[in-house]
Amino acid sequence: MDEKEILARLGAVKDHYREIGKQIVDPDVISDMKRYVRLSKEYKELEPIVNAHDEYELLVENLGNAKEMSRSETDEEFKEMARAEVTELEERKEKLEEEIKFLLIPKDPEDSKNAILEIRAGTGGDEACIFAGDLFRMYSKYIESKNWKLEVVDTNYGSSGGFKEIICNVSGQSVYGTLKYEGGVHRVQRVPQTETQGRVHTSAATVIVLPEAEEFDVEVKESDLRVDSYCASGPGGQSVNTTYSAIRLTHVPTGIVAQCQDQKSKLKNYDKALSVLRTRIYEIELAKQLEADAAKRKSMVSSGDRSAKIRTYNYPQGRVTDHRINLTLYNLNNVLDGDLEEIIDALKVAENAEKLKESAE
Repeated sequence: MDEKEILARLGAVKDHYREIGKQIVDPDVISDMKRYVRLSKEYKELEPIVNAHDEYELLVENLGNAKEMSRSETDEEFKEMARAEVTELEERKEKLEEEIKFLLIPKDPEDSKNAILEIRAGTGGDEACIFAGDLFRMYSKYIESKNWKLEVVDTNYGSSGGFKEIICNVSGQSVYGTLKYEGGVHRVQRVPQTETQGRVHTSAATVIVLPEAEEFDVEVKESDLRVDSYCASGPGGQSVNTTYSAIRLTHVPTGIVAQCQDQKSKLKNYDKALSVLRTRIYEIELAKQLEADAAKRKSMVSSGDRSAKIRTYNYPQGRVTDHRINLTLYNLNNVLDGDLEEIIDALKVAENAEKLKESAE
């Protein structure tokens, strides 16, 4: 993109930003809460692009003035100062243009949402359950490092430790846009605790990351719900395991089921289960959209294919390999302690490079 095209595209975004600014103070829009929330989010997301437009426009103007001064100034000292300013401004302009290219990449509207994180043991029996527990610990530490909030919704414990399944709610800033890269099959290669001959086994766990559906995204009628109460199972103490506080919700029209037994309060379990149920219903529509998008482009980075093997954790070699971008790191312990930043940043860069390439075609 040249200077004129950049200014034209940024200007169009700024005009749209102003138009949204008028709409969100319109009484008719305010009365339509779903529309108001959508427009408010879009308004906030466009702010960085509008700020970049103002900075770029001012920079272009200053650069033009500096170039004119370097040509017309008769005083050699002032002329040299103008030349130095031109060099400095051109360097800043080049960097800002790269930043703007990424800002103008169409963003996934789901990225700003909270997420439902589901980890399930796959092939490998007890060892797969233990590995699912290791992944949960890894994500817990990563989530803590991001100052996000993690709430466990439902658990199904493995007989030798770990989890057959664990479902969590993760809330914070741009949670889904970050964690979505973790969806897929995670494979571990190590000597299990139960192995007596020291042989390396391969086990797997599946990670599913869904954008949490908000109340305005999906309307779930109470008349469409079947509500069942039961006693919670697993660790939790006497008050949890002896009262009918666990909740199972069935959405009758679709047959989708969600449950929560993590809280002592029946009402809190109901709210958490409803959040998961709403997200799973929303996922059906989202899957259709992703399928349509996949027909237009195929991203190896965040395809949403749950069956795809995305990462291997090799204990004997202390190695982590992300197969989507052929990234190998020899810092397995750090990764399992929640240091995922380098991997996720590399995945973001790879996906943005794909999108930039597409926009240039």
